[in-house]
Amino acid sequence: MQSLWMIVASFFFACMGLGVKLAAEIYSPAEIVFYRAIINLVMMFLLVRARGIPIRTVHWRFQLGRSASGFISLLLYFNALALLPLATAATLSYTSPLFLALYLGWFGKMRLSRGMLAALVIGFVGVALLLRPTLHADQLLGGLFGLGSGMIAGIAYYNVKELGERGEPVERTVFYFSFLSTLASAVWMSFFEWHRIDLKGAILLLLVGASGTIAQLAMTRAYQRGNTLMAASLAYSTVIFASLFGMLVWHETLSLGAWLAIAVIVASGVVSTWFSRANPAEQD
Repeated sequence: MQSLWMIVASFFFACMGLGVKLAAEIYSPAEIVFYRAIINLVMMFLLVRARGIPIRTVHWRFQLGRSASGFISLLLYFNALALLPLATAATLSYTSPLFLALYLGWFGKMRLSRGMLAALVIGFVGVALLLRPTLHADQLLGGLFGLGSGMIAGIAYYNVKELGERGEPVERTVFYFSFLSTLASAVWMSFFEWHRIDLKGAILLLLVGASGTIAQLAMTRAYQRGNTLMAASLAYSTVIFASLFGMLVWHETLSLGAWLAIAVIVASGVVSTWFSRANPAEQD
């Protein structure tokens, strides 16, 4: 099933978040976004050329909407990662499936079954139980960044689905996102101090850029060719991967309640899969 590409995307998004969190000790969020974007752009340009895909598009309105919303969401998420623990930032950012469901209902005129909505809500409840994020006064700004990232990411994913329905190649969509992000982040970066790139920094920035590119390709394929809300539900697995990275890198431990919460998240994905199969308009 094409929607399962979202699990691949989720793993690499978690890798990107890990890289951002580590790189934030050296570089500003502006620098990390810029280097992530330009690495992404170079990789996508080479891929588009290798596959002979024309860069020109007739769906510029959706490409612009996807690229602009994706960049703003990325900007907010990287700032949240710099201010919050990795797992907490991921939790707040991955409210995007709930917002996506609302956008599909409002703008896409898609009739959302109670079962599908319940599966999405249960998934977010599982995320909340898993991480139990408590935002103290000094973390309020980071919390707002994280929530804003999730809200705007829902708009980006809506545009990705629209592009897929119009036959837009996955590689072209990611290329335009990378192109706009590079230009916008270059302007934003000019207002901050630049730091020298040493070997450690280069490895971390390459991790951020390469894993982000792979995740974007897999995510775009999942949304364009798979079931939109099923892919959105599977996106919750990023939080699981982020939690595991926290255990490995920062020696965080998970309680029995946390593992039960993971089971709730996985169950929500299974339930959403069942409901998506019941909808003939959304087959994989």
